[in-house]
This record gives sequence, C-alpha cells and structure tokens, in this order.
Amino acid sequence: MEGHSTDARSERAPAEHHSYYSLMLQAARVLRLRYVECSYDIGLSPDAAAELANVFEGVSKGDPAFDQIDPNEAIALAHRLIDDDHPELSRMWPRNR
Repeated sequence: MEGHSTDARSERAPAEHHSYYSLMLQAARVLRLRYVECSYDIGLSPDAAAELANVFEGVSKGDPAFDQIDPNEAIALAHRLIDDDHPELSRMWPRNR
C-alpha cells in the first residue's frame, strides 16, 4: 500500500510513538486475554486472535513485515478492541475462512 512505510512511522514524535506503541501492545493483550485465554467470542478462533495479536505487536515495533498494515486502521481496531465496540467491523478483523 502506498504511504505506509517505516519512514513515515519513524518520523513520529517520541511521545506520539510511545502512545502508538502502547496502544498496539494493549490491543494485543486484550486480544490474548479476551479471545485466546477466555474464549470471549466463539466467532473468532484462539489461533486467529493470537495471529492478530502478533500483528499488533509487529506493527508496534515497526517490523517491516507489517508495513502493508494501514496504521490508521490498526489504531481504529485497537480502540474498538479496548472499548469492546464491534471490532469485527474492522477491515483488519479475521474473517471466517
């Protein structure tokens, strides 16, 4: 995807980067607790939840393997997860295969 590179992420101010990093890690924790450990939603498998948590962790670290992830979509999904506000509506949410 255009415009979503590690260069753009590395240009963030230190406080903004810390907030972004913290939000992504918190979303990963929520996923693991709610969907992997507690089986909160039977519509999302523990494996799919763990995989998405790994994506959030990779995005938070600026891992180049996740450069194709839209940071704005990741932020929106993180907020939806933390607020438990229909995260399944996100384009990043795993679909039934």
